[in-house]
Amino acid sequence: MRYLISVIDDKDDPGSTDRQPAVSAFNERLIAEGHWVFAGGLADTDTATVVDSRGERTLFSDGPFVESKEYLAGVWVWEAPDLDVALRLAAEASRICDRKIEVRPFQ
Repeated sequence: MRYLISVIDDKDDPGSTDRQPAVSAFNERLIAEGHWVFAGGLADTDTATVVDSRGERTLFSDGPFVESKEYLAGVWVWEAPDLDVALRLAAEASRICDRKIEVRPFQ
């Protein structure tokens, strides 16, 4: 089963910025163990554009779709045999990247 792993940062209490070597080593292990599907960090929220084409015309607005002190800083997509494995990896990922992690299975 595949899981979306969201890395959540906090503008009031950001995670450490010196975590990249540890995150890279963790990613290498995910690849070696067959859990890695995809990962990427995201640019700051002030670079976001929201697109809404639900009405008669398309609306573009600057910024994230939700104003919040917490924001999506990056994602992983993992392959794991079950939720227990995904949660174990997520607990490790949270320690390694010094941020909250949300785990969601794909439908």
